[in-house]
Amino acid sequence: MRYRTLGDLKVSAVGLGAMPLSIEGRPDEERALATVRAALDAGVTLFDTADSYHLPGAEPGHNERLVACALAGADVLIATKGGRGRPADGSWTVNGDPRHLKRAAEGSLKRLGVEAIGLYQLHKPDPAVPFEASVGALRELLDEGKIRLAGVSNTDVDQIRVAHGILGDRLVSVQNRYSPEVRDSEAELRLCTELGLAFLPWSPLGGLSRSSLDGPSGLTGSVRFGAFHEIAAERGVSPQQVGLAWLLAKSPTVLPIPGASRPETIRDSAGAAELILSGRELAQLEPLGQGLSDRP
Repeated sequence: MRYRTLGDLKVSAVGLGAMPLSIEGRPDEERALATVRAALDAGVTLFDTADSYHLPGAEPGHNERLVACALAGADVLIATKGGRGRPADGSWTVNGDPRHLKRAAEGSLKRLGVEAIGLYQLHKPDPAVPFEASVGALRELLDEGKIRLAGVSNTDVDQIRVAHGILGDRLVSVQNRYSPEVRDSEAELRLCTELGLAFLPWSPLGGLSRSSLDGPSGLTGSVRFGAFHEIAAERGVSPQQVGLAWLLAKSPTVLPIPGASRPETIRDSAGAAELILSGRELAQLEPLGQGLSDRP
């Protein structure tokens, strides 16, 4: 396992996004715990969860309790998030009210069984609440010692700059959707590289199912997803490993957090940390053969 920097910490270059272990279609508890422990055995030290990762209408925190149980006593970074909910209708609500965020953090502290949350992230900006107020709640939690590091998620360039202005070097990460299929956070990734913030792509394997060989229709200028499969076949690895290696090559600040619901899946993903793609292979995977640094 290779390691990268998140704030003042060294964490595994590939983390585990634990959401699939607690939402619809989740595995039984035995397999869920085995999946988290397989990640740990594979060298993963970054685990991402949230209080809202649970079945619709259920009590918050199922995923946090599961992760805490599986990792009890391990020297790892558990990153959790607050500001979203899962009502009985299965939707995802947003609540960025500072009072709610502080209560949510208190609940996460108890479920994780820690004195301070390693990394606490605003799950999503709330359009009904000034963004500065939501980030201000993170600052208060930092000042109170209830969280050690802060991050934001699902944010744009302007919001990242605002959060950085409020939190300074205590803002350490941005978690946005980014994958072979969804590449619309490249400006945010460039800014994270500029500011030295860790960039955690969620759903990083989008587009790499076996049915995606020809790529989606209407995605102008995009590389065929088949290129990931072709390189995987040449290397003798999975297309998912190639996808994660491609993300790691984007910037030294990238820390992908692929989901998994089986031990063998996370073991495969963790192996991507050791897969170094050549310049030719990386060009093959970029739209028009351009890398991140080549774009204006």
